[in-house]
Amino acid sequence: MNDDELRDEVRKWLAANWNPAIDRASWAQRVVDAGWAVPSWEPEWYGRGLSEARSRLVAAEFAAAGAPGCGHDRANLFACTLHDVGTEEQKRRLIPPSIRGESKWCLLYSEPSAGSDLAGLRTKAERRGDQWVINGQKVWTSFAKTADYGMLVARTDWDVPKHQGISFFMLPMRQPGVEIRPIHQITGESEFNEVFIQDARIPAENLVGELNAGWSVLQIALGYERRFMGDLARTAKDGRRPRPANASLLIELARDAGKLDDPYIRQQIARVDALATVNRWNTQRSKAAADHGEAAALTALGKIAMSRILHETARVETEIVGAEAMLAGPENPVGDAVTFRTMNAYFTSIGGGTDQIQRNIIGERVLGLPKEPEPHRNTPFRDLPR
Repeated sequence: MNDDELRDEVRKWLAANWNPAIDRASWAQRVVDAGWAVPSWEPEWYGRGLSEARSRLVAAEFAAAGAPGCGHDRANLFACTLHDVGTEEQKRRLIPPSIRGESKWCLLYSEPSAGSDLAGLRTKAERRGDQWVINGQKVWTSFAKTADYGMLVARTDWDVPKHQGISFFMLPMRQPGVEIRPIHQITGESEFNEVFIQDARIPAENLVGELNAGWSVLQIALGYERRFMGDLARTAKDGRRPRPANASLLIELARDAGKLDDPYIRQQIARVDALATVNRWNTQRSKAAADHGEAAALTALGKIAMSRILHETARVETEIVGAEAMLAGPENPVGDAVTFRTMNAYFTSIGGGTDQIQRNIIGERVLGLPKEPEPHRNTPFRDLPR
């Protein structure tokens, strides 16, 4: 089947099945049953065995029809991680509700004392019978209040070097012992949260991967997160959100401000467009990479590129609108939107691993520079200086 035949099949299926008035749950089940929710996965795991490029083609047809439910094989970090490293039982139990949209998830990685040095985490998991008991604190957690599961990394062995004593769990969030406190941001939103965990319980069957091998599972999950963030900037209909770099939007803003003939502004718009174009090429390169390590390193490059693109876009918008960028509120919609996007660009500089961490990855794995010194590489975690 070629691309045109696949497009035709998807369009015919959507024409026969999609109706905006259809019950959401029924529609989600229909999409999963047809293999369109995760088209690049194997048929035995709810997919169609398509290439990633063809999976995106399917997603584009769904988007054109205004139909939800496709693209979980790229954007659903919970399902993607389980697909790659989960047991057969975990895949059968946890993936279907997730790709049907019945269960939601959040990421419980960063801690107040272990942000960029994520392997320095101190949240503790202790085995008691057929459960794990969790105590610790996480921070910068998006969607914690609505999540059914938290993708949690916790320390299970304190007597080995820090990277070797970590395990990866799926923590049920709706239980006593999980307290969520919103973090108030400079934008006025509270999209991030602190999560305090005291004697929360995880069934033993929710350990993902091998005991004390959670660092390798985490790298897979982070790879999906960075790829997703490298592909997209957040979008919304209110005009204030970050959006994928688009020269036409900047041109429109410059035209409205009477600055389209300014050679400096034109040069800055071209610069943003060039950065976005190179990032698209790099994304295509990472998808074509046969080596998993190379693909992960290129994904880090795409993630930091998107961060830079958002900051540069906000900077150019600010230069275009000038003093109006200092105004806020609904009576100043242009300035308010530009200021919001400028402040919110830092979201991408932090989420999915900070820009500084991405630069380390790129330096070591892409440019071949020497690794950072690790004087305590073989020191048991409990003996590390704090």
